[in-house]
Amino acid sequence: MDAVTPLLQVSGCRQAYHKDSNADLVVLDDVNLTLHQGEIVGLLGRSGSGKSTLLRIVAGLLSPTAGNVRWRGELLKGPADGVAMVFQSFALFPWLTVQENVELGLEALGVPRAEREKRAEEAIDLIGLGGFESAYPKELSGGMRQRVGLARALVVHPDLLLMDEPFSALDVLTAETLRTDLIDLWTEGKLPVQSILMVTHNIEEAVLLCDRILVFSSNPGRVASELKVPFPHPRKRLDPAFRQMVDDIYALMTRRAPQAPASLQAPAMEAGLATPLHPVNTNLLAGLLEALAGAPYNGRADLPALAAVLQLEADELLPLGETLALLRLAVLEEGDLLMTDTGKQFVDADTDGRKAIFATALKTNVKLAASIRRTLDERWNHRAPALRFRDELEDHMSPDYADETLRAVIGWGRYAELFAYDEEAGQFSLEDIETTG
Repeated sequence: MDAVTPLLQVSGCRQAYHKDSNADLVVLDDVNLTLHQGEIVGLLGRSGSGKSTLLRIVAGLLSPTAGNVRWRGELLKGPADGVAMVFQSFALFPWLTVQENVELGLEALGVPRAEREKRAEEAIDLIGLGGFESAYPKELSGGMRQRVGLARALVVHPDLLLMDEPFSALDVLTAETLRTDLIDLWTEGKLPVQSILMVTHNIEEAVLLCDRILVFSSNPGRVASELKVPFPHPRKRLDPAFRQMVDDIYALMTRRAPQAPASLQAPAMEAGLATPLHPVNTNLLAGLLEALAGAPYNGRADLPALAAVLQLEADELLPLGETLALLRLAVLEEGDLLMTDTGKQFVDADTDGRKAIFATALKTNVKLAASIRRTLDERWNHRAPALRFRDELEDHMSPDYADETLRAVIGWGRYAELFAYDEEAGQFSLEDIETTG
């Protein structure tokens, strides 16, 4: 491979899964990616946007339905040589010591024992776990276990290090320490890798670590934007330019086509059955509206600032904001969340009033909720099995999305007293519900 040949090149990548007699479920569509030596590239997007699927394709663990992957200029067929991965879940063997866990990859490559031990010790020292070689995973903290996972990936001296949300299972302080240590090792040239490709849904993490960021849209996953991060390391989170880039990415991730108007009377954004819903808690929705209504926001808040105050990541805050927008209680506009008049009425109402407003919003804007209520109203016994609606959802989305969508509507419908749901029987009903609503 010459100096100008990309380390990795993904061209026209599509990944779809066949669903019996129904239309294929498309996870990724026409994804293009080029990765050069000496750079860290981030795949940023919401859960379910296909980022982790793309990582498995890059590793050679999954063949794309269409398109191709070139590794060091050659078409990739099967697991890629010179690629290692760090997982979110640590993925350590609990019956092996730190030393033994780190040596595993070298053992699989047939490296002699003395060399394995030497390189494993060097990797363990590099990531700051010297002295813990004989410890077992259960004796380590979450951050220490993730360091073991990192050492296990680095010990094989890969050309490309893949990282699949490596810090998301850690507490805030531990994750920040690991990020800092990783970027320090990278900038000092101590990491035995040529490039890093990482998946994240944490916007600040992407801006803090990466040279380039690919922002993914969902359903199916596509590269919506590619951004170059111009700041040298070490980067300062409070730098105005850093904050502006974070704000700009929030705006990209909340932008719709056509964009929502600035009017506080938001247009209906009815969720058809093809639209997956987020099963967010109604108490969180109410709490977010209350926070938005109060000082210092007074009905309009910048999403990055709101996320910092509420200690929420983008992947947690955006589903809340999108649900409020769906129900016409707020508008998402260029990275800001604006309360609508209906949202203000909700905040000012008492408990029964809030439920009534929420019920109207559900019936007006969420087709599935309206369909469930209409079916119950029409049936003589006011009952209907959830399976009936789940099957209909699976005509339009994956089983996982169908399950999440149904759970979302069940929770929202119960809160609004639009219908009742028996978990054990898997059945909707109007038991103890006012049937004239």
